[in-house]
Amino acid sequence: MHAYILRRLLLLVPTAAGMVVITFSLLLLIPGDPAAVVLGQEASGTDIANLRATLGLDLPWGTQLARYFAALLRGDMGRSLFQNEAVSTIIAARIGATLELAAAALIISILIGVSLGVLAAMRQGTKVDTGLMLLAQLGVSIPVYWLGILLMLAFSVKLGWLPAIGRGEPLGSAFLAALSGRPAVLADALAHLVLPAFALGANSAAIISRLVRTSMIEILQEDFVRTAYAKGLRRWRVMVRHALRNALLPVISVIGLRFGLLLGGAVLTESIFGWPGLGQLTIAAISQRDLPLVQGVTLCFAMMFALVNLVVDLTYSLVDPRVRVA
Repeated sequence: MHAYILRRLLLLVPTAAGMVVITFSLLLLIPGDPAAVVLGQEASGTDIANLRATLGLDLPWGTQLARYFAALLRGDMGRSLFQNEAVSTIIAARIGATLELAAAALIISILIGVSLGVLAAMRQGTKVDTGLMLLAQLGVSIPVYWLGILLMLAFSVKLGWLPAIGRGEPLGSAFLAALSGRPAVLADALAHLVLPAFALGANSAAIISRLVRTSMIEILQEDFVRTAYAKGLRRWRVMVRHALRNALLPVISVIGLRFGLLLGGAVLTESIFGWPGLGQLTIAAISQRDLPLVQGVTLCFAMMFALVNLVVDLTYSLVDPRVRVA
């Protein structure tokens, strides 16, 4: 087990280096000159050239990449051109909101997806199965931005049950406030989180439900399930302790992949619901041609995706020891 973990950690190093190279290279191809954007349309060619030299944009690609690598090793991701603040500081102030939203969306997608998948498998071939799979197909088909707008219209504009825009207190602070006798703070934080988390997690819930259904149907045909029934075990116990436990093995990898996609999908969701995370920051940085900030946010997303995949691989090896031998 320790050797497997060490191998996966060592593989993360070249992966991270490759992500830095690709991120840095692709962002240099973005149309527009950051120096010209910062100085404005009235700036002279001399001023733009001087700023490009100050920012190092006039250097060869290889030199720029080497300087960027060296800065990253020192923990320096550069400074934002417009906010005049360290990129790492800006990202640190926003990353918590994005992780909170993505984690809440993942929890919602797992709870809904696994429950609907198991129910559909238990009612295979019935109207319940057909209805749930149609609902799952609808969840896969609806774009997150359209679902978000529909949820806002229904639960915020029409019913007035939930807030449409903004974020309450961070959940960590809200839980502490609830423990200190202020439950309204936690209620407000959860109320702000419900709509964006559901809009973001609906697609993943639909995909997980279909995968769980397929996997459960295959497992229910296995001999050990028939043996469990022959022993006189109750149906719910056979489903949960025997069938579902084995059916979730292929789902674990998909859940990890979906969490990475939820982090990226948060860009649209945060824009719709005014959620102050990395998504809003990314859109603002791209529109302003704030190259250091765009590079920092993109690299942050890539690294989070890689770390999530690492955790999934390690988790899968715990559930299925055969993976460690491969």
